[in-house]
Amino acid sequence: MDEKDLQHFKKQLEAIKADINNDVEQTLSEMTSHTGNVPDPNDRASMESDRSFELRIRGRERKLMDKVNEALVRIEDGTYGFCAGCGCEIALKRLRARPVATYCIDCKTRQEQQEKEQGR
Repeated sequence: MDEKDLQHFKKQLEAIKADINNDVEQTLSEMTSHTGNVPDPNDRASMESDRSFELRIRGRERKLMDKVNEALVRIEDGTYGFCAGCGCEIALKRLRARPVATYCIDCKTRQEQQEKEQGR
């Protein structure tokens, strides 16, 4: 992978990070602005369901943010784009589809198969 590719992925990861931060700020703003008492039980249940859904999404985004930060560290230390399993380069096509990928497609497939077998 050349420097141009690394810079492309760095910008892409930083954009993902900015999007997540914007979503978090918007969610916090919306949740704090709707803290009033809702007397109707159906409206309250609907509001709580919406909040629960938002919090689940933010939880997933928090995990993605951790992966983005780890990928940015790997770019800085020169290990980005190399498989954590076998040490081979991860295909650019895979990184374009999933810029936080830490495994090449073969190692990831094996890992998922092992997890599936252990879950039986």
